[in-house]
Amino acid sequence: MKSLNKKTFGVVSVLIAGIIISVAATKPTTSAIITKNVASSDTGIFKNLQVLPKDISKDSLDTIMHHFTKALGVRCNFCHTMGNGKMDFASDEKEEKGIARYMIKMAAGINSTYFNFEKSNRPDTINIVKCITCHHGNPHPDDAEKMNKDSSQEHHDMAPPPQQGDSSKPNNQ
Repeated sequence: MKSLNKKTFGVVSVLIAGIIISVAATKPTTSAIITKNVASSDTGIFKNLQVLPKDISKDSLDTIMHHFTKALGVRCNFCHTMGNGKMDFASDEKEEKGIARYMIKMAAGINSTYFNFEKSNRPDTINIVKCITCHHGNPHPDDAEKMNKDSSQEHHDMAPPPQQGDSSKPNNQ
């Protein structure tokens, strides 16, 4: 049971890192550049960033977080707690936030080790590991895998469609 949780934790980390790398590799828009300059000049905007860059722009951070929520099919409160009637993004109270940090690092490690972005002659063929790669919109990848296996088993249990010329079906033409 513990090895399954470690595996899940590892997979989620890889996916998160992939998203961060893909976002970092894209060219920022003018508004993102302006926001980044504001964010980096005011060190008090974001608190408790341990894996993401401390000078990350609000737009970039929001984009990354939206990718996480979509890939895992969750909302912000999956990793973040409420405090004083609003989201307390700096809090480390929830275990899922620590798992997310681990997964970001793991995905970044896998992508930097196995996918050579800077020196590739064929960047169009590079596939990076992202959260969605394993999660498929499910907060727990092992649950998503079980659902996929159950779905494929249902297809195997069904009889194949009748072939043309199958005499067991009446011809209503």
